[in-house]
Amino acid sequence: MSGRAAQPVAKGPAAPARPVGPPGGRPPVGGGGPFRQLGMPAEKAVSFGPSARRLLARLAPERSRVVAVLVFAVASVALAVVGPRILGRATDLVFAGAVGSRLPAGTSTAEVVAQQRAAGHDDLAAMLERMDVVPGRGVDTSALARVLLLALAVYAAASVLGWAQGHVLNGVVQRTVYRLREDVEAQLNRLPLPYFDRRPRGELLSRVTNDIDNVAQSLQQTMSQLVTSLLTVVGVLAMMVVVSPLLALVALVAVPVSMVATVRIAKRSQPLFVRQWAATGALNGHVEEAFTGHDVVRVFGRQQEVLAVFEERNDELFRAGAGAQFVSGLIMPVMVFVGNLGYVAVAVVGGLRVASGAMSLGDVQAFIQYSRQFTQPLAQVASMANLLQSGVASAERVFELLDAEPQRPDPVQPQRPTAARGRVAFEHVSFRYEAERPLVEDLSFVAEPGHTVAIVGPTGAGKTTLVNLLMRFYELDGGRITLDGVDVAAMRRDELRSRIGMVLQDTWLFGGTIRDNIAFGRPGASEAEIRAAAEATFVDRFVRALPEGYDTVLDDEGGGVSAGERQLLTIARAFLAEPSLLVLDEATSSVDTRTEVLLQRAMAALRADRTSFVIAHRLSTIRDADLILVMESGRIVERGGHDELLAAGGAYARLHARQFAGAGGDPGAATAAPPGGGRAGPGG
Repeated sequence: MSGRAAQPVAKGPAAPARPVGPPGGRPPVGGGGPFRQLGMPAEKAVSFGPSARRLLARLAPERSRVVAVLVFAVASVALAVVGPRILGRATDLVFAGAVGSRLPAGTSTAEVVAQQRAAGHDDLAAMLERMDVVPGRGVDTSALARVLLLALAVYAAASVLGWAQGHVLNGVVQRTVYRLREDVEAQLNRLPLPYFDRRPRGELLSRVTNDIDNVAQSLQQTMSQLVTSLLTVVGVLAMMVVVSPLLALVALVAVPVSMVATVRIAKRSQPLFVRQWAATGALNGHVEEAFTGHDVVRVFGRQQEVLAVFEERNDELFRAGAGAQFVSGLIMPVMVFVGNLGYVAVAVVGGLRVASGAMSLGDVQAFIQYSRQFTQPLAQVASMANLLQSGVASAERVFELLDAEPQRPDPVQPQRPTAARGRVAFEHVSFRYEAERPLVEDLSFVAEPGHTVAIVGPTGAGKTTLVNLLMRFYELDGGRITLDGVDVAAMRRDELRSRIGMVLQDTWLFGGTIRDNIAFGRPGASEAEIRAAAEATFVDRFVRALPEGYDTVLDDEGGGVSAGERQLLTIARAFLAEPSLLVLDEATSSVDTRTEVLLQRAMAALRADRTSFVIAHRLSTIRDADLILVMESGRIVERGGHDELLAAGGAYARLHARQFAGAGGDPGAATAAPPGGGRAGPGG
């Protein structure tokens, strides 16, 4: 696998920029296993205003379409607002026809009004005076038909414009979320390895998937309804004032009551939504960890402990989610109740106004519609408060990821070696995970081209740390590392890592065919080159036995092939990459003895003319290494060849004696093989 290393994923709470670790050079690991407790993100009140403004600012590339959405919304709302007034005219025509048919024909409206006043019916006279009534004539059906057709056309046009608004807005939201996902993906590739060392993988996945999906849903629903609702409130309020300032004043009394109730409820629901999404991330982290390590869980019989942690996290999510939904769910009933009170007040006052002749029945009917149209968008805005709070809470979690400090940028004018010889020099290198606790101090050595350098030592001695520093997964505190005379810090990371092939103890395969997994080592490799790499690493012999051969599809866990066969595939991938520098980390730990002998020969061919670093636990596999470095507590305590170090009787000899005590000698004395042990995690 050229230029890539499996990133160690540690579980735990957020950490400072510089990793903090225990003695021995291994940074802290918060999760440790499928049944360990996961640290939840620190809870804090969401900064609603700044986060909401930042979310809206991401709509900037869609300015023209946002303007189109506003234009469509204004036109649609304007037509919808005019509709009740037109229907009010139709009501007046029907009412006038019903009243006119009851009046004596042959008289004028003025005469009927005068007769009613003379009889002392002043209110009835005032009402008839405001109506367009013709005594003795019923409903004017032709006029009524024209008004109804006009209302139909207005409402149809409003619907078409509303559909156009929703269509354009959907594109705006989806493209905005598309760019947000791209930014998150790019940020994940920019973040340094220590960032991932401290955070549960499931919690990060929750931010990338659940939170972004929630942002998309919130934007889609709130923007569509929010714009329309606010414009409707403005338009309806204007029409209400035009129809009757008195009734408008009565209707507006309910507004401050509704707003106060909404604000008070929203403030209580806001922190609950923060808890809800934090609990979602924690639960996802636990589930992902438990399923990834389900074999370990079962082997150690810890199903009950895992289930207990799941129930605890699930219960926390239930409490947070139920509390958030319950509190925010109070908004709509409160708004409806206050709106109904206003509706009753408008109906009573409007009826009195019609009876007194101050208003026509059509105007009251239109005003009642307006009062409904006025309270309905307010209720919609209030009901969207929970969506808005939830969406902004998710957006803030995504922004926290986007705001995380990225790794040091590549140099503007990068350097690159003129010749790919593979000479590596550590020059007075210093590094520490914890500022006050030294790990690697003033370390120097040279790996000559084509040589094999084996790194041995107890667990936590810092073996893999050297490789991580060479790969620039971590930055040095002092000194420098050169590759073919060029400081690796002056090279682009992709350029540096493209020259390095890694074969790790932990295999990594992606969902795809066997051919694709091998070709991952060198994009663009031909079929012949892929098969040649497979044959050299003994992959071809088991692939040919599969029904689909190289077209066999694997899942991301390598299902369908054994652990040893997965290891063979990663070795074939590195073989195909043809790197100038090779890093081997217990590369044959998952294969059987016979296959290991064959792989050792393949590795010997793979290492030919390449500089190789072998992180070794089994000393029998590195006896033919050109240089053996013995590390303890981040320092090189011995260096030399196998026989030389045994004769010295120092740390290497003690390791050798402990490893082969009672084994009747060195079982690997007759076998020369490259790979060694250790994990690719920090600290080695």
